[in-house]
Amino acid sequence: MTDSKYFTTNKKGEIFELKAELNNEKKEKRKEAVKKVIAAMTVGKDVSSLFPDVVNCMQTDNLELKKLVYLYLMNYAKSQPDMAIMAVNSFVKVVANAVAALSEISESHPNSNLLDLNPQNINKLLTALNECTEWGQIFILDCLSNYNPKDDREAQSICERVTPRLSHANSAVVLSAVKVLMKFLELLPKDSDYYNMLLKKLAPPLVTLLSGEPEVQYVALRNINLIVQKRPEILKQEIKVFFVKYNDPIYVKLEKLDIMIRLASQANIAQVLAELKEYATEVDVDFVRKAVRAIGRCAIKVEQSAERCVSTLLDLIQTKVNYVVQEAIVVIRDIFRKYPNKYESIIATLCENLDSLDEPDARAAMIWIVGEYAERIDNADELLESFLEGFHDESTQVQLTLLTAIVKLFLKKPSETQELVQQVLSLATQDSDNPDLRDRGYIYWRLLSTDPVTAKEVVLSEKPLISEETDLIEPTLLDELICHIGSLASVYHKPPNAFVEGSHGIHRKHLPIHHGSTDAGDSPVGTTTTTNLEQPQVIPSQGDLLGDLLNLDLGPPVNVPQVSSMQMGAVDLLGGGLDSLLGSDLGGGIGGSPAVGQTYIPSSVPATFAPSPTPAVVSSGLNDLFELSSGIGMAPGGYVAPKSVWLPAVKAKGLEISGTFSHRQGHIYMEMNFTNKALQHMTDFAIQFNKNSFGVIPSTPLAIHTPLMPNQSIDVSLPLNTLGPVMKMEPLNNLQVAVKNNIDVFYFSCLIPLNVLFVEDGKMERQVFLATWKDIPNENELQFQIKDCHLNADTVSSKLQNNNVYTIAKRNVEGQDMLYQSLKLTNGIWILAELRIQPGNPNYTLSLKCRAPEVSQYIYQAYDAILKN
Repeated sequence: MTDSKYFTTNKKGEIFELKAELNNEKKEKRKEAVKKVIAAMTVGKDVSSLFPDVVNCMQTDNLELKKLVYLYLMNYAKSQPDMAIMAVNSFVKVVANAVAALSEISESHPNSNLLDLNPQNINKLLTALNECTEWGQIFILDCLSNYNPKDDREAQSICERVTPRLSHANSAVVLSAVKVLMKFLELLPKDSDYYNMLLKKLAPPLVTLLSGEPEVQYVALRNINLIVQKRPEILKQEIKVFFVKYNDPIYVKLEKLDIMIRLASQANIAQVLAELKEYATEVDVDFVRKAVRAIGRCAIKVEQSAERCVSTLLDLIQTKVNYVVQEAIVVIRDIFRKYPNKYESIIATLCENLDSLDEPDARAAMIWIVGEYAERIDNADELLESFLEGFHDESTQVQLTLLTAIVKLFLKKPSETQELVQQVLSLATQDSDNPDLRDRGYIYWRLLSTDPVTAKEVVLSEKPLISEETDLIEPTLLDELICHIGSLASVYHKPPNAFVEGSHGIHRKHLPIHHGSTDAGDSPVGTTTTTNLEQPQVIPSQGDLLGDLLNLDLGPPVNVPQVSSMQMGAVDLLGGGLDSLLGSDLGGGIGGSPAVGQTYIPSSVPATFAPSPTPAVVSSGLNDLFELSSGIGMAPGGYVAPKSVWLPAVKAKGLEISGTFSHRQGHIYMEMNFTNKALQHMTDFAIQFNKNSFGVIPSTPLAIHTPLMPNQSIDVSLPLNTLGPVMKMEPLNNLQVAVKNNIDVFYFSCLIPLNVLFVEDGKMERQVFLATWKDIPNENELQFQIKDCHLNADTVSSKLQNNNVYTIAKRNVEGQDMLYQSLKLTNGIWILAELRIQPGNPNYTLSLKCRAPEVSQYIYQAYDAILKN
């Protein structure tokens, strides 16, 4: 039967019947009814009285029915605009759902440029914001937070329209609004009245969040913790709301305590200390420990309060409550480090409690104090000897601290303690199975036996003062987490790709760079943009000397061997901090690097400039709402060097290992071939890496589950990540590896080709590229020759892009092709390149600019290998 049936009817009261059918529970009945309405409308009948019923039919996933409803709306929107207003909410909901879907697709395909955020679309979003449901508002606010305004005027305009959301009843809407405002604060002039007014407006909604249920309070507190680290001035007057209530759950108490210390200042320290002293008498052991530790943090943070804090800690020690005493001794050690030669008069009181110490942290702290101030303690040798009696029963932390303390004592009182130092060196080197302890013992032994003067300079060297805030989140990670306020990342204090499986390709967020209000030009000459590129110094913690590589359990493998990350009181004789490698290239809006011990993924710069033609725009129904274009691409795998022999069979009792490294789909792999050239089978394989320049470690255990029989080979692809401890190596890309099996432990070194450490989000925006190139000192620019290469500029660009080296722009100057390129390493270091290609000349000139010029020669080697293979 044709659609003509909808135009004929003999029934009376047609409008009434259509109304009933439009409200029918069955979808098919509703669709039939709408078709009848459209038919009646087409022949000129007035069906406007059915407007509310037809609009209700729009809430469906049936595309055909939606189109019919839109036809009806378009007809009556012209003649009866007042009635058409009734449908606005439904369309706004469509906008919010479209934004949510497009945002999710864009995050998983960062190079797609699918969600084109421009001033026109932003204005539409802000208009829709006022009419959306609360969850629609969250989607739109999250989308707004991904936009980078062109200047401070636009940023202020957006902030003014977002600020009313701060008073919303839904806490998720409030946090999403806070996220937008925290990002755009970066672009506002710090001396403007609006900037200061906005800071004041941010405080009340955050305080209000703390009046909700404990679970909501906890989420709010975790987010406030980030906000306070970034902009403490927002809540500096609100410290009282973080005072702990008696009925707060323990997880809320601990978070409040942490924020309270971050907000502590000379103005409020008296109140804070009074609160902390009260907390130290509570019954909850964990809370009491944290309160005592907080008193120590106050002393370190606010120098004027140090004496009062020390006095409070001594009062707590006099209570003789075991766990209070032990925590107090740990924080007093830190106070001694911060204020040397100021409070040492209390050492005698501390020594009185020596017998009650049974926790490793407290014992190690007390041993450090005795060793550090041995010349002031008459019976220091007796005290340390008492710890030595149960040496093998102590934890590794205590053993290492005791070894260092006795060596310090010997250097200060050599004639009285020679026998004691020989005893501890013997215990550490000959009677211990712990490689960290053994190695440190050997180093001290050799130092003392060959050059006592140097030993004294090394072991008794002046120690740097400890920082005021040792537990602050590393700046670039903090900037990234600010971009995730209101999400799970802000609760975990980890970026999404640290806990979301398969998220390595997700575009990482960063705070915008303040360009000022002047529009930036396109030319490197005369650009008035002043980019704020100050970068924080990040120096990795010093580890446990030589022992990390050797720390392999020779039993059957259970899980991935872990590198020890213990903090030592002693000086690392090997040095090797990464400060010279990383320089100041580790923060701001351009890139970032991890603080050691944190699972960190660096921030990134959006690749919004694309010199190549954009893909064809595919039209869709959403174009009427947002005029969006699509285009999703994925680079193929990069260059993989041929395998070479890393461990010959003659050096490994018949085990031969050859290998190479690869980078596939955002992941790094160590591709190895294990061959058994011995006469017995091999089992129980495990692998471990020493600390290295880029923190490379295995992501999973070595997957060799069946015995490797004689003359058998097996290929293994070991996934790697760059979340491990960092130490500068020579050469920089050197990786020291230990492999264990049922026969022995074997060691070898190999070189990581740097192209496997080039990350996917290494494409710089053009303006950022220009500003960064100018900002990096000229002395950091190094030139190299790539010889015997017969490729044209387009082929070169394509080959390099397959390896995450992105061409930002291409120019032809006097017959030479000039490619301007950017890339980023896994530790957040950006490298900017200019590649000159003269047609007919097989030699290319490569100029590299980087804040850490030490890496440039290795980048050149990667370029050379990629282009010649």
